[in-house]
Amino acid sequence: MKRAIILLLALVIVAAVAGVRLRGSAEAEPVFSSRILMGTVVEITAFGADRRATTEAVRAAFDEMARIEALMGPGEESETVRISRASDFSEVSPETAEVLSLGLEVSERSHGAFDLTLGLLKDLWGIESGSPRIPSDEEILKALEGTGPQALSLEGTTVVKKSPGLGVDLGGIAKGYAVDKAAEVLLNAGIESAAINAGGDMRLLGARPDRLWRIGIQDPRKADAILGTLELQDIAVVTSGDYERAFEHDGVRYHHLFDPRTGHPARNARSVTVIAPSAVLADALATALFVLGPEEGLALLAHYPEAEALVVGGDGEMHLTEGLKRKAIWP
Repeated sequence: MKRAIILLLALVIVAAVAGVRLRGSAEAEPVFSSRILMGTVVEITAFGADRRATTEAVRAAFDEMARIEALMGPGEESETVRISRASDFSEVSPETAEVLSLGLEVSERSHGAFDLTLGLLKDLWGIESGSPRIPSDEEILKALEGTGPQALSLEGTTVVKKSPGLGVDLGGIAKGYAVDKAAEVLLNAGIESAAINAGGDMRLLGARPDRLWRIGIQDPRKADAILGTLELQDIAVVTSGDYERAFEHDGVRYHHLFDPRTGHPARNARSVTVIAPSAVLADALATALFVLGPEEGLALLAHYPEAEALVVGGDGEMHLTEGLKRKAIWP
């Protein structure tokens, strides 16, 4: 099971957020708060005319993310665990069905590069448990039995498993959904300028009061360096990298992003950054692109013209969509 750990964030807000002026209001400072949720540090920065109301909206946004974590995370009472324990059919909430539906779509379009059925494999490696190990080939083959895009289907809010022992894991998509739901809470509270960052899954509301949000894309091999700076508003940004949750053995890096075809950590990329209208879509696409690598990964975006991406290949070379080239400041 996952446990709360502080991660090296893949995205950092480059400029300071204090000392700005809200349009049409007196000088105001942002409300900033952080909480450990979904195995990472979640940070919310929000601007509002009424500081007390803004603070309450940020608290409510965190509570909403905690609710989604309880619903779809690895906890014993979650719907994800209930699906994994069921022998065939499971009824789920409309929210979980929504996430499953998108996940199954991305799985099919990526030819299984994004896979919701790797629960047993992830438990086997234990990279997110704090006690990682390198399993045998026999163990990996057994964990992969019955997995893949056709192993799981959805009929309304009924989940159908083809194999009784199939383990479902929503770790590659549920965090993005939780970020989107937190953004909804802030918007409903009248907050039009905010940034939610959940360990590399980020949703930006509006722009900062004085300019666009500036987001640095971390170099996957240099913790104190960035590859470029994005200037964005009203969009989601998600980065997945092989440095986030990993361990090394005999000079080999083993990380938490698995290639469903091999059962081993994917080797076609070092990091992927995706921008898209929603964090849930960007989250799923970032994992799929990481597994596929630069050429096949960027080709997948033909199905999602509203998304842009940067893929740092396994050799360290950068590959970008044309749209992302125009949205960033590169060294």
